[in-house]
Amino acid sequence: MTLIQSIDYAAIAPPLILAGTALVVLVVDLFLPPQTKRLSAYISMLGTAAALGAAAWLVSGPTRRTFCLPSGGCSYVTDDYSLFFQLLFLASLLVVLLLSVHLFADRRVPPGEYHFLLLSSVSGMLVLAAARDLLTLLIALEVVSLPAFVLVGLRRGDPRGAESAWKFFLFSVVSTAFTVYGIALLYGVTGTIELVPLAHGLGHARAQPGAMAATAAAGVVLVLVGFAFKVAAVPFHFWAPDTYQGAPVPVAAFLSVASKAAGFAGLIILLVVGFRPYADVWGPVIAVLAAVTMTVGNVVALRQWHMVRLLAWSTVAQAGYLLMPLGVAATARGRHGPFIADAVEATLTYLGIYAAMNLGAFACVAVIARGRPRAAIADFRGLVATAPVTAALLAFFLTALAGLPPGVAGLFAKVVVFRAVVDAHVTWLAVVAAVNAVIGLAYYLRVAASLFVPATTTSQPHLRWAGERAGAIALAVTAAVTVVLSVYPQPLLHAAGLAAR
Repeated sequence: MTLIQSIDYAAIAPPLILAGTALVVLVVDLFLPPQTKRLSAYISMLGTAAALGAAAWLVSGPTRRTFCLPSGGCSYVTDDYSLFFQLLFLASLLVVLLLSVHLFADRRVPPGEYHFLLLSSVSGMLVLAAARDLLTLLIALEVVSLPAFVLVGLRRGDPRGAESAWKFFLFSVVSTAFTVYGIALLYGVTGTIELVPLAHGLGHARAQPGAMAATAAAGVVLVLVGFAFKVAAVPFHFWAPDTYQGAPVPVAAFLSVASKAAGFAGLIILLVVGFRPYADVWGPVIAVLAAVTMTVGNVVALRQWHMVRLLAWSTVAQAGYLLMPLGVAATARGRHGPFIADAVEATLTYLGIYAAMNLGAFACVAVIARGRPRAAIADFRGLVATAPVTAALLAFFLTALAGLPPGVAGLFAKVVVFRAVVDAHVTWLAVVAAVNAVIGLAYYLRVAASLFVPATTTSQPHLRWAGERAGAIALAVTAAVTVVLSVYPQPLLHAAGLAAR
């Protein structure tokens, strides 16, 4: 047996380009004078655009596999599923890079280290989406997480950021310990870490009553804990609100969209490929997690006074909606028919629309927080008088997240996941989701309406747009994508359908 493997460099081009760009940025930054440090941002954007082009080129080609074993299994697969997520990660990264340009004005955030960490984290996301064994998934998940810890607390002289980074780190370490223990149990039961053989091994273990089946079930649940942490599902969500509030707003946007999408990329491939024989174990668990997550997120969001914390709890609630189709995919119809692919398609469609809406909302908050750094919801009152365009866009994104016109994309996303639940005849989950949709209207519309109410004080500063073209571009891009998805969602539906199947 030879240990020499051939490597398909075209398949790994997107993460390779991004990782190379991260190293270039870190080295170049060492030789840049302080007044030209912004060059790091432009290099990062150029590298991200190149990786995005490579991923788009791979879409038109055949499925590629690399790092393959003599048994025939491969650790890295570039197919419609992985490319769907890779394009989503890289597009989100471009928006976050645009939002981050202003962070370096006061020199409290080192540009070279910031961009290196951001690009490194996304490199891990690109690998995670294409990983097809437990070990590669685990390593990619840690590559995603470790730079994110530092990004949260990177701003110098910010004790809140340091505290948030520590909370993020500690919760992640505990969840990773559960995941590693679960992988050890699954390897002990099945003798493999490849997802397809793992499914066969779990099927055999399931057929054997006693300790073998119980150990396999425990391993499945423990591995899912790490990914539940990543998507901020209750009760693994405690890190999210404090982390989002303590981090720079662009980093919070990155965690709420790209990092969450990475968690779902790993979670979905585990559930529908590796853990499918135990669908009757993880299905009810995911369904209950979805109900509890959306309820806790929406109810707690009603009591928030800080805009970033409100969006943080909103992302927790949105994770519940994203989990809904995965929970009902484990019904008898889902295990023995094509419905499981339809359920995954619903989650991917919602994820694509959610990314545009949520990035847009965070982009508005990032722009507004430059003139109103406290970012309290009360400070947004009467924003239309000083920044009418930004106020209108923020109201648009909030109504889209609520699922109301003119943000028709959000309504369409909710219809897609509700239809998946109704088709599976899981009535109780549909009722819980409908109640939560009404609760969500309360805080989304409360903030949106306050933007157009006269301010109680005249001391609010006007927003200055000089030198802030990058933020304006980020707002324009996210708004345009959300509008397009509102009137023409068919390309996203087609891409999600191909990825799910």
